[in-house]
Amino acid sequence: MGKAKKITPWLYLLPALLLIAIVIVFPIVYTGYISLTNMSLYNWDDFKIIGLDNYARALFKFDSGFLSALLTTILWTVINMVIQLGVGFFIALGLNAEGLKLKRVYKTLLMVPWAMPAYISILLWRVGMFNPEFGVLNKILTQLGFAKVDFLANNVIAFCSCLVLNLWMALPFMITTIDGALQSVDHDMYEAATLDGAGFWTRVRYITIPGIRQIIAPAAVMTTFITFKQFDIVYLLTQQRGYMTGATLNTVITYAHQNAFVSNNYGLSSAVSMLLFVIIILFSFLTNRSLEEV
Repeated sequence: MGKAKKITPWLYLLPALLLIAIVIVFPIVYTGYISLTNMSLYNWDDFKIIGLDNYARALFKFDSGFLSALLTTILWTVINMVIQLGVGFFIALGLNAEGLKLKRVYKTLLMVPWAMPAYISILLWRVGMFNPEFGVLNKILTQLGFAKVDFLANNVIAFCSCLVLNLWMALPFMITTIDGALQSVDHDMYEAATLDGAGFWTRVRYITIPGIRQIIAPAAVMTTFITFKQFDIVYLLTQQRGYMTGATLNTVITYAHQNAFVSNNYGLSSAVSMLLFVIIILFSFLTNRSLEEV
């Protein structure tokens, strides 16, 4: 009877465990296996185990492109998060200013970029804003007497263009999250601080930020993960077939995609994917520890 009681819960869990094993565990294990081989389109059936050669190529061969893609990804993530948190915080503060009319209208309009499907937003910006001949931005520049600019022609300007588009798409979520957090701060504390002579920045530093930190921290971590492994904006703006722009901008995700579906080097692409997996796991441990201290 005792053994039956111990086995029964596992029998109930068995379907869920099998599903997890098939959907999550097996793809990770299989990707790790492929990363140790020289599998490509040309030796699909007769690939060989080559050990850690793919990892060595990615990490130590400086012209492989992985390290530059990793640096670009880190830079992309840090800049996005700093701007999103900073700009999102001050816009949310503005939306909560006393006496501001039509607050709900502004908050509703701010959700439009975030609510739109990503592909539609990227397509609209690529064709309607960044187009070198007919884009809105170049129309404005020519009206002001400036020369037309190809916003996706090289890595620097393409990076900035992708950054602007990502902020347009992602800022509403951060603004809404911070706006919701601001509602939880006790307004009596602001009144007491004002009576004590505290100015605006003093109230923000000692009341607002400590009051919303525990709510904002998980949202910031989640957004960091999404930004770090973002694929669609960089790929669709600069690398989509039929719309090559001249920029060779790569993040880790687009680099892995390029090796898998352009160069057909599945072993190297799998190694890059495993490295990215390890980076994300390590970052998860670090952020979970830091969140416990918030």
